[in-house]
Amino acid sequence: MLTENTMAPEFTLESDQGESVSLSDFRGKKVVLYFYPKDNTSGCTKEACAFRDENAAIANKGAVVIGVSPDSLKSHANFREKYQLPFYLLSDPTHEVATAFGAWGEKIVCGKTTTGMTRSTFIIDEEGKIIKVFPKVKVDGHVAQVLAAL
Repeated sequence: MLTENTMAPEFTLESDQGESVSLSDFRGKKVVLYFYPKDNTSGCTKEACAFRDENAAIANKGAVVIGVSPDSLKSHANFREKYQLPFYLLSDPTHEVATAFGAWGEKIVCGKTTTGMTRSTFIIDEEGKIIKVFPKVKVDGHVAQVLAAL
């Protein structure tokens, strides 16, 4: 997993809104980049809705929220519409970006080793440097931690 005080890897992914979105598009703003396993699952829905509910407070701190998972663009579009999510959801089907950030790999789920997305969040500053890392995120209270870090 990438660490604080390192430059975030540049990337470009497709969004559920049909746009190519690059990290460099947000230079001059802080970015809350969160990786999550799957649309429309209980933990991921709770996390996305928590970011939705605090989106204005995050924006007031000069930051934008971007969610990334391996789900399809259609799945993202349905998820965003269903829960009225006001931020980009990016599709990373090859796990290239998640791997670059250290958010993809082996993990233990229900006592079994599997490969997948590790729920994690990175706060990236206006110049592209990682200023805060939240590895192995627990959904409850996470957005409050992000706001405090901003």
